[in-house]
Amino acid sequence: MSFSPGTAAAIDRARQHAVGDLLHRTARRYPDKLAVVAGDLRVTYAEFDVAVNRTAHALAGRGVRKGDRLALLSHNCWQYAVLAFATAKLGVVLVPVNFMLTADEIAYILRHSGASGIVAEDALVATAADALTAAGVERGVRGAIPLSGAAAAEGWEDVDAWWRDGPVDAPDVVVADDDPLRLMYTSGTESRPKGVMLSSRSLIGQYVSCIVDGGMEAGDVEVHALPMYHCAQLDCFFSVDVYLGASSVILPGPDPAALLATIAREKVTKLFCPPTVWISLLRHPDFDATDLSSLRKGYYGASPMPVEVLRELQRRLPDVQLWNFYGQTEMAPLATILRPHEQLERAGSAGRAALNVETMLVDELGEPVPPGEVGEIVHRSPHATLGYYEDEEKTAEAFRGGWFHSGDLGVMTEDGYLSVVDRKKDMIKTGGENVASREVEEAIYELDGVAEVAVFGISHPHWIEAVTAVIVPKPGATLTAAHVDAHTKERLAGYKRPKYVVLADALPKNPSGKILKRALREEHADLAQH
Repeated sequence: MSFSPGTAAAIDRARQHAVGDLLHRTARRYPDKLAVVAGDLRVTYAEFDVAVNRTAHALAGRGVRKGDRLALLSHNCWQYAVLAFATAKLGVVLVPVNFMLTADEIAYILRHSGASGIVAEDALVATAADALTAAGVERGVRGAIPLSGAAAAEGWEDVDAWWRDGPVDAPDVVVADDDPLRLMYTSGTESRPKGVMLSSRSLIGQYVSCIVDGGMEAGDVEVHALPMYHCAQLDCFFSVDVYLGASSVILPGPDPAALLATIAREKVTKLFCPPTVWISLLRHPDFDATDLSSLRKGYYGASPMPVEVLRELQRRLPDVQLWNFYGQTEMAPLATILRPHEQLERAGSAGRAALNVETMLVDELGEPVPPGEVGEIVHRSPHATLGYYEDEEKTAEAFRGGWFHSGDLGVMTEDGYLSVVDRKKDMIKTGGENVASREVEEAIYELDGVAEVAVFGISHPHWIEAVTAVIVPKPGATLTAAHVDAHTKERLAGYKRPKYVVLADALPKNPSGKILKRALREEHADLAQH
């Protein structure tokens, strides 16, 4: 049945359920509830909504319109949260940028996205300015987030003025379910990152999966320490908390001492960390002396939790339920979940498809593979990206056959439990055999004295690739390569055992806590020449 244009528009507006609407609706339900704690700032949901509306009007007043792209370069802060929802209310596409990037790398993102401006924390304004120059962007918004307290640089506006004053009503902008709201740049294996487009439909479908399968609720108090430029922290956790009306404590980064102190001070009930950060908490001298009794829910992702660390977490935090979230940016980002009662029984598994996701494994021809066989992990879900910005070829390749192809390899049981074997590019091919780095890492973690380990392949004249392990010993541990060799000899087939073992003080990681195996490969590429 068709209606007149005016009636159809009125129906669309009444039915709108976009990311920008979520905060307003939560503020109507819980106006006086604590929404965000950031440093000395403590704001209610009513105050959060007003700050977002004012910021949206400020951006609109500077010529930023629906569909424009706005880059955001900053560590976690209150202003990051405000801008994430202000842009959503305007239908502006937010482009979160990794604060570790160089000016040239940022310039590529600015050029590729066609960003109409950038907001940067004050300590990164010089880098942002260099990036704008390199990208040839001469006009547009220049906002500075005053985290250090210094005055804004010449030509840059203090964004605190945007949220402190101005109209308090919401901007009247119609945002459809599949209007893009985020452009997330992935690192990947290509020489240049790809821009992943996400819409309200992608994000809200993913929020619902997180809530239902992740045991999330309005009574949660969560600390957000991993970078919000990554959709794991921003969209599996922070935005979900806003949707529900939970309370959020924002930290600039995952410093273990600050995390432990914050959990105790704010009575935090919920925490997301990749395994590397959970390990750093367990190893911190303040861990046992800190009151962590409020903590009830723990989440991990980016990589599977080593089984020995999982057992230690359950021993030292017996009241904390754990969930494993697996996915990627293109899935907004959740795809599968391993639930608390499955942690030890299915240790190492990525769990089963989340509520709004269908997952299967396929071969090189796109045909389903039987249980127990390795295949590429593919998904169908409203979570999935709208595609790669300005890249028809890569989008067509990723969505071939009507499924989103993750690029990950996995094995699935008959009852649907997924084990991620490796990224296609990370599978070690040694002497004609395939070795999953994950299996070797799990074996090494069983050795006393191992704090962290990364296993990868390096080029070798005989084996083509040689299995290599870089191990960080626990403080005070006496660990040698001979210990590792003897240990793995009992547990792994000969071709799976590391041919090279390196003991190190630390493993290189990105701000999300993911181990940078590419950097390790480059650093140790010449081991086979000795």
